[in-house]
Amino acid sequence: MQNILGTSLKNAELWLLGIGGSLIAINLTMVIRKDEPTDLYINVLFMFVIYSLLKEKKQKLNLESGFFSSLIGVFLISLIFIISLLQINIGILSLLPPLISGFGIALLASGYRGLKQYYKELSLLGFLCLRNFIFLLPDISILTAKLSGAILWYTGFKVTRSGIIISLPTGSIEVYSGCAGLDIIIDLLSLVVLFVFMFDIKSQQKFILPIVAIMIGFIVNGFRVALMAILVAQGDRQAFEYWHEGDGSLLFSMIASLFLCLFCWFLLSSNEKESKNNTNY
Repeated sequence: MQNILGTSLKNAELWLLGIGGSLIAINLTMVIRKDEPTDLYINVLFMFVIYSLLKEKKQKLNLESGFFSSLIGVFLISLIFIISLLQINIGILSLLPPLISGFGIALLASGYRGLKQYYKELSLLGFLCLRNFIFLLPDISILTAKLSGAILWYTGFKVTRSGIIISLPTGSIEVYSGCAGLDIIIDLLSLVVLFVFMFDIKSQQKFILPIVAIMIGFIVNGFRVALMAILVAQGDRQAFEYWHEGDGSLLFSMIASLFLCLFCWFLLSSNEKESKNNTNY
């Protein structure tokens, strides 16, 4: 009897692993269709962290689900397959595939009562879905224009600004919402969320990190916009397109991510030194 139960549990784990892998592939495919490389990298990182969290506690998970829980789980998973295959828009649900997938497989694996086992993983999937609601955030174009104008002014350029229009003597640019830096800021906040879930840091540091991420993203993007203003003034259209929509825009995201990673490394190093000092005393 014990051998039969063990075999059944192993088969259930294999089925769940297969379904989970399929859902990851489907969700990443939907991200790829958007043609946003940075968005894809962030999603891959989130999936890797979620997998690592589940792997650490797989021996402690209670894999028992009821009939109705399993039925709802199958329905949610089927919904994701339908959205992916037919590429249909079903309102707000079209913005929540990762979270729907997570709830679906969690209900299928452990039922309603077992959802609390996956609160970290579901929280990460919930934040991943929040990235799709960036259009609800306030427009910060005017703030970006002010920062870029100030950067140009203090670096010796004869710059004037009227609203979101930055003008140099030989050309001008208009800072639209898409170039205001919200994308970089959201990407950095995503990295902060992963860092907080992966490492044990102090409560005040959890409050400081998002503020630092916002500042880094905003300032780095301000330099990017300033650079584009200079390129327009020089009449270098090819270079402008490179830094505006080409690989150059990704380079600034990498620079911002590097600064944030260095700050996170500094926090971890400080905490480690403080812990060693407390241990010595």
